[in-house]
Amino acid sequence: MAEERSLNFLEEIIDNDLKTGKYQTIVTRFPPEPNGYLHLGHAKSICLNFGLTVRYGGKTNLRFDDTNPITEETEYVESIKSDVRWLGFNWSEELYASDYFSQLYEFAVKLINKGLAYVDDSTSEEIAAQKGTPTVPGTNNTFRNRSIEENLNLFTEMKAGKYPDGSKVLRAKIDMAHLNMLMRDPVIYRIKHAHHHRTGDAWCIYPMYDFAHGQSDSIEQVTHSICTLEFVPHRELYDWCIEKLEIYPSKQYEFARLNMTYTMMSKRKLLQLVTEKHVTGWDDPRMPTLSGVRRRGYTPEAIRDFCDRIGVAKRENLIDIGLLEFCQRDHLNKITTRRMVVTDPIKVVITNYPEGKSEILTSENNPEDPDSGAREMPFSGELYIERDDFMEVPAKKNFRLAPGQMVRLKVRTLLSAKILLRMLPATLRNCVARIFQKVKVAPILQV
Repeated sequence: MAEERSLNFLEEIIDNDLKTGKYQTIVTRFPPEPNGYLHLGHAKSICLNFGLTVRYGGKTNLRFDDTNPITEETEYVESIKSDVRWLGFNWSEELYASDYFSQLYEFAVKLINKGLAYVDDSTSEEIAAQKGTPTVPGTNNTFRNRSIEENLNLFTEMKAGKYPDGSKVLRAKIDMAHLNMLMRDPVIYRIKHAHHHRTGDAWCIYPMYDFAHGQSDSIEQVTHSICTLEFVPHRELYDWCIEKLEIYPSKQYEFARLNMTYTMMSKRKLLQLVTEKHVTGWDDPRMPTLSGVRRRGYTPEAIRDFCDRIGVAKRENLIDIGLLEFCQRDHLNKITTRRMVVTDPIKVVITNYPEGKSEILTSENNPEDPDSGAREMPFSGELYIERDDFMEVPAKKNFRLAPGQMVRLKVRTLLSAKILLRMLPATLRNCVARIFQKVKVAPILQV
């Protein structure tokens, strides 16, 4: 019996949470933004989030982070759903951040009423300058002192479409001297007069990811919100929003994203390849997208095996693409039906095989799969080999076919060994047969 692998750090956390009764069941989510096709990096997150609930029970939601109407399209939504299914996973619920726009708006109003958010008229450049640097504290501006009533009125007018894009934002009021730059009064709502792929023109203000993320997790009562390491600095804001809004306390955990040699995994750069027509589309076989590698011939089983082999860590590392190729070869070796083909044939005559005779050989369709069956192949004294496997004037250390040279044939089964014995001259047959019985050495034939 194979030894069970050790738990990764996320499995240890979940294992402990279930044993101590912190949760009766776990809930995870895969939250892609529908602004492009999924790539191999997303496969790791998919396998992790869905794999945890397969192992421990519970459910995984597919939630689209559709809070930026300018870059998001229904085409991307459908491609993401197709890729997740192709990888072999089914989500419990199909959800959208846009499902919660009304609730998120009310959350923002709640922060304003608590004196924890304010409307700021500063430009994006001014806001960046006011935040200071990692070693220099930020500075408060006059808009931070607006009254609750004024902020409520302005935010209502923002929602009603009274102001143009970029003229105002809603910021959380935290601490402009905080050591974490992301906690220096982050923007949580901005104005965007753009058509949304689901809500149409109903909204002209949209929540920022950092505001929508944690609250969406909380609404869905996600127990383990699993993100990549670049979101470590965002966790403090994630927890702050949940605490101040007094909602379900979802928890964020981070793992190392997938980085592979010779592989670009940036949706922004992949989109550039598509829009500038360097490739034929998102599913171009040269692309590292899931639809691209699917067209290239990769199987979902190989990708899941690859994600399992690389594991889950807290530290960034670089995975050699050779491991993915190994996983693909390993899986194809188990499932692929064997066939033989000669693309550039040259005729070979076996001189010591009876002229005019032919027989039927059987060969396994897949030696790795005992249930794959076998196929019949005709055999006679006339064969065809690849032209590259023959040299009339052989080079030094050439071990392929050549006039007057010996060639060793590879024998995989006892049946083929017996057939090859019948091809030998009678004077040698018994001698070679005895050798076969003892050491199963492949025969040497004169061709």
